Amino acid sequence: MGTLPAMAQELGFWKAESNTARDVTGDVGISESKIAIEAFYPFNIVRARDLTPAETSAVFDTDIASNSKAHLYGLVIPANRKFLHKNTLCGNEDTHWMVAYAEGNTLALAFFSGEQSPTFAVDAIANSSSFCGMYRYTR
Repeated sequence: MGTLPAMAQELGFWKAESNTARDVTGDVGISESKIAIEAFYPFNIVRARDLTPAETSAVFDTDIASNSKAHLYGLVIPANRKFLHKNTLCGNEDTHWMVAYAEGNTLALAFFSGEQSPTFAVDAIANSSSFCGMYRYTR
């Protein structure tokens, strides 16, 4: 019996849980090649790499000792793309990066602007002008 790839954790349909998710993205669906925001607007995604437990902790404040891993995806969501309540993901900037972290029945997504991959360290995230926001979902 084989094991599922690590990325399989975030695949599937997720119901918006946090106020931010309910106000901006609504429910989301993630496949190996797309994310559907508001469950209707699909955007192509490409898995770039796994984050280390320390990098995952910098973004989502997880326990480094848990060996939790998030996944970095490249994508392009134009700044002029409006979602719920006419909100955008990254203000006037195109969204280029998504980090997904699933544990049990919860999913956290973080979105970033900027052409260059974000730096995943606590200070870098705290002072980042490319960090757009974090959204939480449940199954």
